[in-house]
Amino acid sequence: MAAAAKPATKSEILKSLSESTGLSKKEVVAVFDALNGLIKKELSKKSLFSIPGLVRLKVIKKPATKAGKRPNPFKPGEMMEVKAKPARKVVKAQPLKALKDSVS
Repeated sequence: MAAAAKPATKSEILKSLSESTGLSKKEVVAVFDALNGLIKKELSKKSLFSIPGLVRLKVIKKPATKAGKRPNPFKPGEMMEVKAKPARKVVKAQPLKALKDSVS
């Protein structure tokens, strides 16, 4: 089997975007920082943010779980101890149709 291709690093992405847009690397970093701040602000207010044509981000609230014994999914018939987990918020990303179509 061939080794999986490595994803692009942050600096490679910034360099590629600066070359394709004609912006300097500092300007591209500033755009990413502004987008990051906008996403944080919108997710804290509305729990939903969409980057047109790419991805939809949403916050899902997961309830707290109690500790106890539950069936082990890997060894049928055996019980396992499960630790309690506090309530938490999780960010989920869903690709939009345009992104799905470009990959297929």
